[in-house]
Amino acid sequence: MGLFSEIFIWWQGQTMGTRFHTWRKGRLVGEDEQGNRYYESKNGEQIGGYVRRWVIYNGLAEASRVPPDWHGWLHHTVDTPPNEEDYAPREWQQPHMPNLTGTRHAYRPAGSLHKGGERPQATGDYQAWRPE
Repeated sequence: MGLFSEIFIWWQGQTMGTRFHTWRKGRLVGEDEQGNRYYESKNGEQIGGYVRRWVIYNGLAEASRVPPDWHGWLHHTVDTPPNEEDYAPREWQQPHMPNLTGTRHAYRPAGSLHKGGERPQATGDYQAWRPE
């Protein structure tokens, strides 16, 4: 990442300000399989009664890239980070899927203009209003 990007562009990763704050006040807790790194205040600084925790994304800063196990730790649902315990995802937890909104892979329901624009005919239980 270039110097310009690190100073101004927050959505491509950490900026210089975040890097400095993390170096000065953060303690690395762990890293997930995507390379995101998780920190907490090394001096116990609290916000709203909780020790401050944050994530530095590896690449695009997209909140949906935080796996469920780390999400629970970030939001103080669990106290122990997943790398310090034998975390096994529950059977109903899905693997990460990126947010595809705005891409050509986004969900397009039947009848969508982006899917050919062919809408099913009305079933006859509806009459359009016409001004008289």
